[in-house]
Amino acid sequence: MNRLAGATSPYLLQHKDNPVDWWPWCEEAFAEARRRDVPVIISVGYAACHWCHVMAHESFEDEQVGALMNENFVSIKVDREERPDVDAVYMTATQAMTGQGGWPMTVLATPDGTPFFCGTYFPKPNFLRLLQSVTTAWRDQRDAVLRQGAAVVEAVGGAQAVGGPSTPLTAELLDAAADQLAKEYDETHGGFGGAPKFPPHMNLLFLLRHHQRTGSERDLELVRHTCEAMARGGIHDQLAGGFARYSVDGHWTVPHFEKMLYDNALLLRVYTHLWRLTGDPMARRVARDTARFLADELHRPGEGFASALDADTEGVEGRTYVWTPAQLIEVLGEEDGRWAADLFDVTEQGSFEGGTSVLRLARDVDDAAPEIRRRWQDVVSRLLVVRDARPQPARDDKVVAAWNGLAITAIAEFQQVAAGYAEDAPGDDANLMEGVTIVADGAMRDAAEHLARVHLVDGRLRRTSRDGRVGDSAGVLEDYGCVAEAFCAMHQITGEGRWLTLAGQLLDVALERFAGPDGGFYDTADDAERLVARPADPTDNATPSGRSAVAAALVVYAALTGETRYREAAEAALATVAPIAAQHARFTGYAATVGEAVLSGPYEVAVVTDDPAGEPLVLAAHRHAPPGAVIVAGRPDQPGVPLLAGRPMVDGRPTAYACRGFVCDRPVTDAGDLVTQLTAG
Repeated sequence: MNRLAGATSPYLLQHKDNPVDWWPWCEEAFAEARRRDVPVIISVGYAACHWCHVMAHESFEDEQVGALMNENFVSIKVDREERPDVDAVYMTATQAMTGQGGWPMTVLATPDGTPFFCGTYFPKPNFLRLLQSVTTAWRDQRDAVLRQGAAVVEAVGGAQAVGGPSTPLTAELLDAAADQLAKEYDETHGGFGGAPKFPPHMNLLFLLRHHQRTGSERDLELVRHTCEAMARGGIHDQLAGGFARYSVDGHWTVPHFEKMLYDNALLLRVYTHLWRLTGDPMARRVARDTARFLADELHRPGEGFASALDADTEGVEGRTYVWTPAQLIEVLGEEDGRWAADLFDVTEQGSFEGGTSVLRLARDVDDAAPEIRRRWQDVVSRLLVVRDARPQPARDDKVVAAWNGLAITAIAEFQQVAAGYAEDAPGDDANLMEGVTIVADGAMRDAAEHLARVHLVDGRLRRTSRDGRVGDSAGVLEDYGCVAEAFCAMHQITGEGRWLTLAGQLLDVALERFAGPDGGFYDTADDAERLVARPADPTDNATPSGRSAVAAALVVYAALTGETRYREAAEAALATVAPIAAQHARFTGYAATVGEAVLSGPYEVAVVTDDPAGEPLVLAAHRHAPPGAVIVAGRPDQPGVPLLAGRPMVDGRPTAYACRGFVCDRPVTDAGDLVTQLTAG
């Protein structure tokens, strides 16, 4: 009997009609394996995963495969996005056994969950042979299987250990990390490494903050070059905005077409701050279009942001997105069609499968003449109408707490910068920007309210929800960190004290339930379900590690409240990551980003005013804020807002108070004076 029909996970629901007797992850499944004395298949993936779909079509939808699995195994299907703790433990095992990881992940385990064989995608013939071999080994060589499992668990436990060396995350160490990134940088195409190439969003955030602190033009150029290369590449959706998960090549041309919420949230922050620091029109456009993508394509009205758009459309990867020259001419006419083909590098040979091309910008348009920009925007609009009429990729519409936290923080920062630059945009662009900021603001507030109303259950976070119904999976450390940071962002943008209160409650749970020895943190709570190991990964990968995320929230919360114990906890957590940053800077980007905020102060800016909207002091603060600064504006002594307490207006005029490390400069009423204070060093 397949037991997935009642799942909240779209990934599990994709498998509810398989001829496999799937179980969701639960103790009952392992009890059934013990009762039958059979091994367990743990199949881990996610809804937008292309190769997960391939293995499903080849094997899990096949009657022969299903019969073999049902006869000799208990089969458990896991959504890695819903259960990152389960995924982390078995991914560590997979990497220990094979030297690599990925999804779909296929794990063979004993009835107590001990893994003894791990792999990723298996073609049907290979998978059949594997099932037959394991069935025989379980029957005839049980002792060898159990010894193998014990060795794997020992390796997993060592890899997930908390404790070990720590050292302060100093300016010298962060300078060395920036130097290491520069040495590993792809000078030709931007980014780091070869194919496949992933957007290095957290490293770019770090380099932007490092540039602010040190004035390094090298850091700024690395960010600008990478951002331009990605924005002009096929990894960036040239019609609707948003970024795909990665490019299959080393030069950003052909994407793996899935679009993830977390990538787009983090990239929105990168382009927003590049725009803030430089005024770059390309960065402004991409930030605007990424915010619009989040609001239009991933926001669920009345809820939060969906997790992802699928890589496939009707089983074909990229079908929605690719074009031929003939299709462009059919839509746009001969003249505009050929012009668009040249602009977007659409050729007869094609850059993708079957002679089709992924759109990429082969020409610079942001600094082009006004008539060129108008023609380009007209072409984009007409192509998008036709593309929207094509079959569309499926959307994984579950709401993940941590990723929604990342999106809320990103949109809050985008809103603040957009307000500061409103007067600099040309007329048509200003109107578009205003529309995007209004829609994105509504989506941001919707998501924050949804997290507070639905995901907070008895003072604890739940990981996911869908259709307004919260799932059973407990929140992990990254959920607490990312959501607490988002609630701090909501406090700053709304001036409402309740968001700060909620952030503090989450951080208190993190400190009580997740803290490990010597300043470290586990990824699961001390009262969470026991797995074969308790995960505690300190490295930043596709998303910030739980440790980096909670450190970020602790730093912001301490700055907003003046409660130094939270800052001390953040510094202790960062000290456990510092030895990794010294050796492997690419895997500590968010931790280094937080480290720059700590070195900066961070600054605390309070603007007392009866009307924060459009106030020059507020706009100046957002435009010139040092790394990680917190900024709050509102009436003096506004309830629930510690930064406004005891800070009156001077001579009845709006007044700014800029402090660093809880030591304040003189209050100022002139925006120029505030900028001087914020940029003096």
